[in-house]
Amino acid sequence: MTRFAHGVSALRSSEIRDLMSLATSPDIISFSGGMPGNELFPLDKIDNIYQSLTEKEKQVAMQYGPTNGLPTLLESLSQYLEKKGLPVGKNRLMMTTGSLQAINILAKAFVDPGDTVLVETPSFIGALSAFRSYEANLVSVPLQGDGIDIEALRTTLNTAGPKPKFLYFAPNFHNPAGIIYSEEVKHQMIELLKDQDIPLIEDDVYSDLYFYEEDVPKMTNIKTMDPEGIDVCFTGSFSKILGPGLRLGWMLVPEHIYKKCELIKQSMDACSPSFSQVIADKFIRNGYIYEYTENVRQEYKKRGLAMIEALEKYLPDYVSFEKPRGGFYIWLHLPKGTDSSLILKKAIEKGVVFVTGKTFDPDGVKNDCIRVSFCNTATDVIQKGIPVVAEAIREVCG
Repeated sequence: MTRFAHGVSALRSSEIRDLMSLATSPDIISFSGGMPGNELFPLDKIDNIYQSLTEKEKQVAMQYGPTNGLPTLLESLSQYLEKKGLPVGKNRLMMTTGSLQAINILAKAFVDPGDTVLVETPSFIGALSAFRSYEANLVSVPLQGDGIDIEALRTTLNTAGPKPKFLYFAPNFHNPAGIIYSEEVKHQMIELLKDQDIPLIEDDVYSDLYFYEEDVPKMTNIKTMDPEGIDVCFTGSFSKILGPGLRLGWMLVPEHIYKKCELIKQSMDACSPSFSQVIADKFIRNGYIYEYTENVRQEYKKRGLAMIEALEKYLPDYVSFEKPRGGFYIWLHLPKGTDSSLILKKAIEKGVVFVTGKTFDPDGVKNDCIRVSFCNTATDVIQKGIPVVAEAIREVCG
């Protein structure tokens, strides 16, 4: 009998991945995927970039590169992140093959089998899978409308047994909850974790996709605050602001953590795609990134507002949700104890697919929520699909 590693036996297929083949069917309306709309990619800009590359630049793009990233991209991305207020000069920047690789590398750097890791509930399924693959003991802390429940976090820290290796959280337009962490909650997290030797992994891939300019000041990252007494590991990605097919993310971490992470990345894939890095570097240097994010922000806002309007019109009163102010997702709260898998089954029969709540529960149990995404669905399709979701909910819940 084939003997697999313990870490592999803990892995389960993501419901989102399982739904992807269904979601691509032409007669299915998909609210399941967290990917940009294909029609929104800046193909003309990418064509211009490639056509303008010199022969030497094309050779660099086809070759292996340094493990930590091409120097040209590290320079341009550093400038981009510094404009956002991140303390690049006091940390080290590393390119990764998507932000999920950054999370994997950090998990490998910190976690021994059985170590406790603190996560939000609900939480990003990709991170949960990564932590499980290193046999971490996931301890969940509830998420509220303004961020992690501080009192629950305090209680968990006092009762969790061995000190957690780190706390993973997503502060802006959370996947799946769609919320923004309040400044108060972030400051409370800093006070609670200061000098506790519990690093933070701050995963922020959606903050460029805000709907309202007035929200930007309160979206300041803990990494930007640069608090003393806490190691903050910041992860980001080009997937939402250029294209996920490039497979480019990054981490910005303290020097002593960076050294370990670079060695781990060497053992994983030697380097991230040079071709993608050359494209991303030019995308920043030519200023395309600012124009593009501004354009897609407006389109995602239209889609998000269209979904909010449809949900308010068609959902029964016993379903609640936070109105998103950016990002890709809306998190629907059903009556307590509802099995959203039954609703999904009925919705699929009617031609609509979404993701059930237990997918994002670290314990894989709580299933009385639904994640619907508006990012890759046109407004007229949203208006057609949401009544179907509402009908399926009523058939199960009354």
